[in-house]
Amino acid sequence: MKQYYIYILASERNGTLYIGVTNDLIRRVYEHKNNMIEGFTNKYSVHRLVYFEETADIGSAIQREKRLKKWNRKWKLELIEKANPNWEDLYDGLL
Repeated sequence: MKQYYIYILASERNGTLYIGVTNDLIRRVYEHKNNMIEGFTNKYSVHRLVYFEETADIGSAIQREKRLKKWNRKWKLELIEKANPNWEDLYDGLL
């Protein structure tokens, strides 16, 4: 069964946030961390995986990503704080 991930990267605690969706979380975060992707995360050094969700449905993943992007900043920070209060980089735990 295929898995899809909605993820949030941060530059630092309470820093710049990026929300994305992927079917390979380890590969995608690796690409962000190593500046292999031109654009926002590279420009603003947004490399720390601070939150992610998993689903088996791509439609649900894309819908959730769009919803999270529309949330105000306070709600996004609260979501991260609830799941990851120390803002640890979750990437190492995936390997």
